[in-house]
Amino acid sequence: MTSLLPSALPQPLPAGASPEQLEALAADLRAAGLQPLRSSGELEQLAADAFVYSPVLQPLLQGRRAQVGVRASSVEQVQAVAAACARHRVSLTLRGSGTGNYGQAIPLAGGLVLELSGLRRLRTLDPTTGVFTAEAGILLADLEQQLQAGGRDLRLLPSTVRSASLAGYLAGGSSGIGSLRWGFLRDPGHLLGLELVTLEPQPRRLTLDAAAAEAINHAYGCNGIITAATMASAEAVPWQQLVLEFDAWELALAAAQRLPATALLLNALCVLEAPVAALLPWPQGCPAASGQGHRVLLLAAPDALPALEALLPALGGRLLWQAPQGQSRGIPLRELCWNHTTLHARGQNPGFTYLQLLLPQPEAAALAALRQRWGDDVLWHLEGVRAQGQQRLACLPLVRWRGREALDALIHHACELGCLLFNPHAITVEDGGLGGVDAEQVAAKARYDPAGLLNPGKLRGWLEL
Repeated sequence: MTSLLPSALPQPLPAGASPEQLEALAADLRAAGLQPLRSSGELEQLAADAFVYSPVLQPLLQGRRAQVGVRASSVEQVQAVAAACARHRVSLTLRGSGTGNYGQAIPLAGGLVLELSGLRRLRTLDPTTGVFTAEAGILLADLEQQLQAGGRDLRLLPSTVRSASLAGYLAGGSSGIGSLRWGFLRDPGHLLGLELVTLEPQPRRLTLDAAAAEAINHAYGCNGIITAATMASAEAVPWQQLVLEFDAWELALAAAQRLPATALLLNALCVLEAPVAALLPWPQGCPAASGQGHRVLLLAAPDALPALEALLPALGGRLLWQAPQGQSRGIPLRELCWNHTTLHARGQNPGFTYLQLLLPQPEAAALAALRQRWGDDVLWHLEGVRAQGQQRLACLPLVRWRGREALDALIHHACELGCLLFNPHAITVEDGGLGGVDAEQVAAKARYDPAGLLNPGKLRGWLEL
């Protein structure tokens, strides 16, 4: 059985920059009005994300950090940094807010980390179409607030919406809140264009259309420096937060399968097995989970409530709590789903790790087979998504860490049952979800980063050239 878990860093990796390279680079940065960051505290801060969720990645990535950092607040400054790195052959890793889970922005070969939080403007919003252009480092929460002032909403959001940046989400994310309705970030129609800076001695500032931007989407910042993105938005809806409870797991699963097939307008659906629900904090006024009831979390349009209340008795569930999004106290529901579920569970028991799977249909058969073999070492957390136009259930189970061999065996068992794996214990773009080398991603790297200096080690297709 071939292991799907990395035991070493990808090779070959470039050597770290020499003292002479670093001094020449720092001089160029200062000449451009930028302040190089060299202290251990600053560099440590620029080398942290949630890779600790994975006991496979933790020993490989712990202690990895850049040799120098810099913060840019304009596209011109980004170009100056790119030029300096290209001239002195110093690798460059891009960083947003550091909310990734797989070490997407952890430098494997030292070099420079470029932090883009200073690029945070919403440049344009078309009041008719809702198409907007925003800069790479804008926080999604700030972008959401500004769009809502114009009656628009982001289509897709990670559970880290309060701290994640736009380009970081595009480069390192793939789904999240809204995926029940809108699918995945790489689905055509979401990303309409990019502003990109190349990594060359004379960096180009390019405007890519939707077709050209596709190769940059979910590439971990390996093949171009995103400075702004043009995206579609949705009409704003005052979403209602709902918590449903079911006494039997089979009823909760059946409700999760049934609800997306109704005419109810839903933006998110999360299913938590009772032991998982018991590990989580809950909004003020929502009863704490007892470890007995299984919970379904919904974000629903206001006009969905009467129909849902009429449907619930037939589904065997009850409405436990409701509140308008943004108006409840305590933790919001969207910070109890997706990878925030893992975050909270690990806060109670750091012995948990997780997986990311798209379940085959019908879902119950694969879940039952996994439970029969793995018992309570696997606890169920499901998310509703739309994949290639069909309503599906993604599975982000909590997994008790029993060592690499056990995790590898669990992954192989899930794949044998027909689950599609998005591996959160992998280092490269391809092994984390694409499943194979994307020739367009590699070709884009050749065009926009010809020396291969951007985030080295993360794009397997480049390493295999």
